[in-house]
Amino acid sequence: MSDAPAYGFDTLQIHAGSRPDPATGARQTPIYQTTAYVFRDADHAAALFNLQEVGYIYSRLTNPTVAVLQERIATLEGGVGAVCCSSGHAAQIMALFPLMQPGTNVVASTRLYGGTVQQFSNTIRKFGWSAKFVDFDDLDAVRDAIDDDTRAIFGESIANPGGYVTDIPAIAEVGNAAGLPLIIDNTSATPYLCRPIEQGATLVVHSTTKYLTGNGTVTGGAVVDSGNFDWSASGKFPSLSEPEPAYHGLKFHETFGPLSYTFYGIAIGLRDLGMTMNPQAAHYTLMGIETLSLRMQRHVENARKVAEWLEKDPRVDYVTYAGLPSSPWYDRAQRLYPKGAGALFTFAVKGGYEACVKLVDSLELFSHVANLGDTRSLIIHSASTTHRQLTEEQQIAAGAAPNVVRVSIGIEDADDLIRDLDQALAKATA
Repeated sequence: MSDAPAYGFDTLQIHAGSRPDPATGARQTPIYQTTAYVFRDADHAAALFNLQEVGYIYSRLTNPTVAVLQERIATLEGGVGAVCCSSGHAAQIMALFPLMQPGTNVVASTRLYGGTVQQFSNTIRKFGWSAKFVDFDDLDAVRDAIDDDTRAIFGESIANPGGYVTDIPAIAEVGNAAGLPLIIDNTSATPYLCRPIEQGATLVVHSTTKYLTGNGTVTGGAVVDSGNFDWSASGKFPSLSEPEPAYHGLKFHETFGPLSYTFYGIAIGLRDLGMTMNPQAAHYTLMGIETLSLRMQRHVENARKVAEWLEKDPRVDYVTYAGLPSSPWYDRAQRLYPKGAGALFTFAVKGGYEACVKLVDSLELFSHVANLGDTRSLIIHSASTTHRQLTEEQQIAAGAAPNVVRVSIGIEDADDLIRDLDQALAKATA
């Protein structure tokens, strides 16, 4: 679509990146279920391998179905390019990979998905990287955590599990002053509720498994680049600014400019890490994105109604939904996320850990699964599952205390969801 900026979100979620198949005229993006692609001739093959021409070589790197999804997500986020991969966790490694070297660190929010805390606390150390966890509401603490070895700042727009709302412009200002890119995981908000690049983020990551696909069928991830960061200014990002031995000394930033990070993610990241999204997964996600705005409107509407009911229930200690006027992040959510504070939040059950377990076991309509962003309403006791590997102190900091359950509110009839919660709470607190 040559004039994409002129179109509204609802139009772009259907059309961006997609064109009728040139061979058959098929209107829906085909699933290109192939590993490799025939070169026109030897010169064509050489040009592709030398990054002198854009095209398809091998589906670990590029695939036409995945390429449509990459363009669509980049367009919806307001980025210059995107790289899709096998999962949200893969996207986080892919996002850091061009930036980090052994001995470097990332400053991360304390309010993150438990799996991300685990990945950043332990797994990335095997690459020689490390993470410093800081309360993003304390901007001075964020500044103090940055040192000469820091290469990025990482947070979530709407944090999993508690629905905490990050002040992206404030954190971006800290990053800009330090000459560091800000990476925002926008999984829970989606570009319909929040466009982090417009608020100052450099990079955006997604678990496309969640709201973008929206139906719990496939896993996937994406990394979107704003194209706004000068990777050569400080000398801190040699993977992008210095000669790349695998391409005869090519300098990615010098050669590809605003698209350098995206090209590196494909040519080096996918080539060597192999965290590839398969074309069928891309197809499912493309179909999901076509209805993203409609689903997010209903998700938010239902979440607000359920949260309001829970807040008034005497069997509940508190509700963390940022869309409630009682939330400490309500004003921030209204300012930065005017279309809604998402549909992910937690609530504390009187009776503690045991009551939470009984609640989860007593629900009939809610599904007890380790996922979020489905059309179906989902629930999980984070302290015993997704955040089980953390210390109790880390669980509390992440919003996953032992007396708390996380809900991802779906698009069913909200009154049915409330009735289900009512009967389950009765059994849990009896």
